[in-house]
This record gives sequence, structure tokens and C-alpha cells, in this order.
Amino acid sequence: MNNELVERWNKAVLPEDLVYVLGDMFWCSAHVSVPILDSLNGQKILIKGNHDRCNDGRFQKMFVKMTDYLEVEDDGRKVVLCHYPIPCFKNHFYGWYHLYGHIHNSFESNMMEHDKYLMKELYGHQCNMFNVGAMMPWMDYTPRLLDEIIASEEVIKP
Repeated sequence: MNNELVERWNKAVLPEDLVYVLGDMFWCSAHVSVPILDSLNGQKILIKGNHDRCNDGRFQKMFVKMTDYLEVEDDGRKVVLCHYPIPCFKNHFYGWYHLYGHIHNSFESNMMEHDKYLMKELYGHQCNMFNVGAMMPWMDYTPRLLDEIIASEEVIKP
């Protein structure tokens, strides 16, 4: 499994790329995670999830940054990054994006999709929040660009 995940990552990520990981990357000790992290292309920023419990310095040094929440800009688009979904994320009425994980493909995922639907139907605003859990069909256990996430989810969702 690990070899396949590394192969998918390295096909999508160049050594100079910056990759935001939205948590739950490892639930294991540094002696397992560090060699895997070392084999992954790119500079990695970890937005910590509830399973990212490795406080070993070797693990932490594998990331450019580790934080619980981050706001970034991607080609002029403002993006809120958090492991957890935030239905009323910063500037959600003003076209910002929110990428999150944590909820997998579960009833909680359905709850977030319902929130997106209500935002559009009741208030006429597109809610740009996207579940980027690795198991989601548009992610396919592969790092993705924001454009790919937006386009792929729109194709898959009715």
C-alpha cells in the first residue's frame, strides 16, 4: 500500500512543488513515517489532523511548516485549509474556497454537501468547500491542484 501511495504522489508532484497535506497523513511512529516522507517529492506543509500525533523532531523536520489552520492564495483565489470542515468558513459568501478532510466519505460528508446545497438554494451563493480526503473519487489517493479538485468534483457530482 505504501509503495503505491508513494508512486501516485511522485507521479503528481515534482521535487520543487509545494504540497499542502490536510491531516491524518500518518498514525504511526517516526521510524515508519520519516522514510516514507523522505521518499515523497515536493516541499510539504502539514495542516494537522486528529491522527497526526507524531511529535518526534525527525517527523516534524520533514515538513516546511505544521499548523492547524492556514489561509493561502492560489492563482488569485483565497483558500482556507483545515483538516476539519468549517461550514461557515472565512469569507464563504465572497468566493473564498475551503479544503478539508477528516470526514471521509460518510454521513458527515453528506451533511457538508447538504450545507453547500442550502447555501446555493437559500442564499444564492455557491459554497466553495471541497472534501479532499484521499479516498474521495476526485482525489483517488493522489495529490491534486485546486483546479483539478474543482473540475473533478463537478464532473462526478450530479
